[in-house]
Amino acid sequence: MARNKPTKNKQNSIAQDIALKIRHEQYRPGTFLPSEHHLCDLYGSSRETIRKALEQLTELGLIQKMRGKGSLVLDIQRFSFPVSGITSFQELNKTLGMHATTEVLQKKNDMIPDTLAKGRVDSGRTALHIERLRKIDQVPIVLDEDYLLNPPISEVSDAAAASSLYAYFEKELGLDISYATKEITVEKVSDRTASLLALDENKLAVVIRSMTYLADTTPFQLTASYHKPDRFKFIDFARRRKISF
Repeated sequence: MARNKPTKNKQNSIAQDIALKIRHEQYRPGTFLPSEHHLCDLYGSSRETIRKALEQLTELGLIQKMRGKGSLVLDIQRFSFPVSGITSFQELNKTLGMHATTEVLQKKNDMIPDTLAKGRVDSGRTALHIERLRKIDQVPIVLDEDYLLNPPISEVSDAAAASSLYAYFEKELGLDISYATKEITVEKVSDRTASLLALDENKLAVVIRSMTYLADTTPFQLTASYHKPDRFKFIDFARRRKISF
């Protein structure tokens, strides 16, 4: 496993560099990235590493692989959130070069709201509640409401709450995060949420409610994430599977 880590780091750094070049229109929408062969020479890397870096960019909705032509740069006027993956906001912030900031609004033990608990955990259960407001260029764009279950999580440092929870869970607590279930709706939100996100009079936001699990199937995180609808697009990847009858 340790031998694969340098390759993984190289792959991530290449994906981040290309993403930043797309963001700053060094590679413009509607044009093709340099060929894989050219990218190998440019980054001094193997073709396999380049291909894995390009797969990351495809999953983020930044490029589209076209057979016989290469990797087409897509329009990213809005930031892309992968729906099917488990990616933290800070990881996207770094990869997409969003220059986002995080403000921790509260961190305390709270009862999980029925709208989030329903069908996921028992009603009336309490958890560590961390509320964070994300901003890009000082404009509020995402309000994250995380409820962390005990066990396995009893406390989170202020520094971790203000940066990356997943980095803290994996590196400091040694948790093995595996999969999540997600529900996406567009709905009218509370006056407080609308005010925090500076929504218009309709008070409509894209809401993603999710339950995240460890590799041993232990649920540990319930999240309600409220997104300003004009700043993001949400992407997924689906592959056709033929079933014989």
